[in-house]
Amino acid sequence: MSELEEITLFERVLEALRGHGLAVHVHDEPGILVDRRAGTWLGISRDGNKLDYAAQLKRRLTPATLGAVVAQLQQPVEVCGPGTLLLTDYVSPPLADQLREREQQFADSAGNAYLEGGGLFVFVSGRKLHPKQRALRASGGFTSTRLKVLFALICDPGLADAPYRKIAAAADVALGAMPAVVADLRQHGALRVTGRQRSLAASKRLLDEWALGYALGLRGKTLSERYLAQRFDDWREWQLNPAHTRWGGEAAATLLLRELTPHGLIPSVLTLYGDKLPARLLSEQGIEAAGPAAYERLVELRKPFWGASLTAAEEVATVPLPLVYADLLATGNPHCLEAAELIYRTRLVDRFPMC
Repeated sequence: MSELEEITLFERVLEALRGHGLAVHVHDEPGILVDRRAGTWLGISRDGNKLDYAAQLKRRLTPATLGAVVAQLQQPVEVCGPGTLLLTDYVSPPLADQLREREQQFADSAGNAYLEGGGLFVFVSGRKLHPKQRALRASGGFTSTRLKVLFALICDPGLADAPYRKIAAAADVALGAMPAVVADLRQHGALRVTGRQRSLAASKRLLDEWALGYALGLRGKTLSERYLAQRFDDWREWQLNPAHTRWGGEAAATLLLRELTPHGLIPSVLTLYGDKLPARLLSEQGIEAAGPAAYERLVELRKPFWGASLTAAEEVATVPLPLVYADLLATGNPHCLEAAELIYRTRLVDRFPMC
């Protein structure tokens, strides 16, 4: 999202809040609102009751991006600092209910909002976007190339200082795209440059921003086939070659967390990353194509979006941990969100510290 689009959306959300009879005071200029700066505060008041918030602007909230957005917003903030308020273009009624259940306060440009505390309570849901607002909502997005390069760097931070050719091969992107992508990552703080050396600015914020971008701009493109499995419950016994097919999503989380939650994690959908399922597996496990209305005993095949060099040396049954984490967040399922948090705390926190 450009700075102009960001400021326009920010102003529309504030206008919608004022339409509820609320007084809204901006403690700092809006600028770039995604960096969790303590100075980007809003004061919202009515009838002598006031709340202060740290504003966070997020575009295009969907069921697939809800988990990643909430994970970002609910990171620890400054001691005694304001609570975090999600500002976005539109929150549908189901998403409004989910945000309220998670105690994540929000306001959108259509006039939907959830504010609570300090004697103030506002909950508005069901308002629709005007046509001009819908046009603004559809105008932004995440580029697949940028997401793929950032994924390669997140999986292997040592690549940050590698030649462009090596990064492009790991990310499976065109070499000619690398200068622009690297410049963009530097501008947005994902890459640091000291002298002539590049390094990844690894943090949970970066991990969650990638997970959000993946859910919004790339994940939908990876789904290639949906199947029904007669022997769905026997999935642990399936014989897979990690060089061609690996577990992702809930199944991967079940394998990774089996020592911590041996009985508490049961996949509802089996996710596999690979170009195709082996014919022998299809026959042995009674796997057949699923119709559009099927929703039980599902197996989803997703196409890998990274280069062979990124995982060539690994002999593991699952896709890289950041992708397992992102897939879990993209479900929006509370059960999966808990698993994602557990994977972060047990496997990823050292690589992507909170900051």
